[in-house]
Amino acid sequence: MTDVLTDLLDTMRLGTLVYGRFELAAPWGFRLPDSRAAHIVVVGRGSARLEVDGRRAPLNLSAGDVVFLPRGGSHVLRDSKGSALLAFGGAECRSLRDTRTVKLRRDGAQAVLVVCAFQFRAAHRMFSVQRLARSIHVPATHGTRPPWLASTVEQFVAESSSQEPGATVVMSRLADVLLVQAIRFYIAGNECAAHGLRALSDRSIGKALALIHERPADGWTVEKLAEAAALSRSGFAERFRALVGNPPLEYLARWRMTKAAEMLRDSDLVMIDIAERVGYRSEASFNRAFKRLEGVTPGAFRRRFTRASLPASDRRTA
Repeated sequence: MTDVLTDLLDTMRLGTLVYGRFELAAPWGFRLPDSRAAHIVVVGRGSARLEVDGRRAPLNLSAGDVVFLPRGGSHVLRDSKGSALLAFGGAECRSLRDTRTVKLRRDGAQAVLVVCAFQFRAAHRMFSVQRLARSIHVPATHGTRPPWLASTVEQFVAESSSQEPGATVVMSRLADVLLVQAIRFYIAGNECAAHGLRALSDRSIGKALALIHERPADGWTVEKLAEAAALSRSGFAERFRALVGNPPLEYLARWRMTKAAEMLRDSDLVMIDIAERVGYRSEASFNRAFKRLEGVTPGAFRRRFTRASLPASDRRTA
């Protein structure tokens, strides 16, 4: 059965970047770049105070803690309240290809932080990182945190300063693990009712979602999905909408267009093949459905991404 969370994240993800490994001595403070990127902050050593943009109370972080900041924004990290912010330049905000470490040598308490950013495509309507809590804090000492996560955090911090071949790939994969674990932690905390994620832990609705994601081209009806979920038609429709936020067939239509958009961006499939893979028998019906939900025709959508991938010198003639 399809893992719906994995499917959603795979469709939305563009890439992982690391802003930096920071080896700091108190007093220190710095502001993350103001952007729409989602961030993960990992404390490798010492402690930190995280002032989340839009959240009143700061988070007090300890070694081994992981924080996911889904909404972007301009967050502040300090060793303690009132510490002045350092002026880091563009050289410190870098991609995974750069293995340099930002160091601040002073006599105060030592801390090591690793901050990375995730870029997402336009979100699917069921799950948007912009609708999650402003911060998801996974403390090292929390009872529901899996024991193996500590070793993942340790390896992530160690790889952030590694000069070994393949360190970039390892960092990217470990960042993915931390991202998924933070979202799992959020789901398990029962705080996600308004964001569609609660549906993933519901046995009946979760099964229906998995079928939609696994076989989007099938001729699903509310009756068929309700039967698969072992619920009455009305009970299923009501429960699906309450947990997911959309009626079943609207969710199906939107997921089909999400997958179609992915194929239009990332493949050379002809239009009728894409249409059939998302449940449409004719190119005309697919065009109408895509334009209704996405606001442009499939052809115009594909040309937009084809043009964006061209060198600047070629875009004027494309």
